[in-house]
Amino acid sequence: MKYLLLLYDDPAASEALTPDQRRAIVDEHIAYARMLRERGVHVFGEPLSGPDEARTVRLEGADAIVTDGPFVEAKEALGGIYLIDCPSMDEAVSLAGAVPRSPGLAVEVRPIPDL
Repeated sequence: MKYLLLLYDDPAASEALTPDQRRAIVDEHIAYARMLRERGVHVFGEPLSGPDEARTVRLEGADAIVTDGPFVEAKEALGGIYLIDCPSMDEAVSLAGAVPRSPGLAVEVRPIPDL
């Protein structure tokens, strides 16, 4: 079954990192993605631009209303995703627990149902 790992972090705390600290986190993600590939569970993974570059489109009747940024006010913002394919939620949660740390990291694990 496929699972989407949604990586949320604290953008303000991430911005406060030094370039060396940021590079170390990127290097850890490169190693993490390599581990997922070696285990045969990696499907896709990418970082996302910050919430200041996001747009929210609300569909109201026949109208599409576009606003800047994420749709809710929160300290955390979606910062990246991994799509994995593994046998169980338990394994997906275990893999989520191995995601490289960043300030305020929270990983949401969402199953993708077979339709």
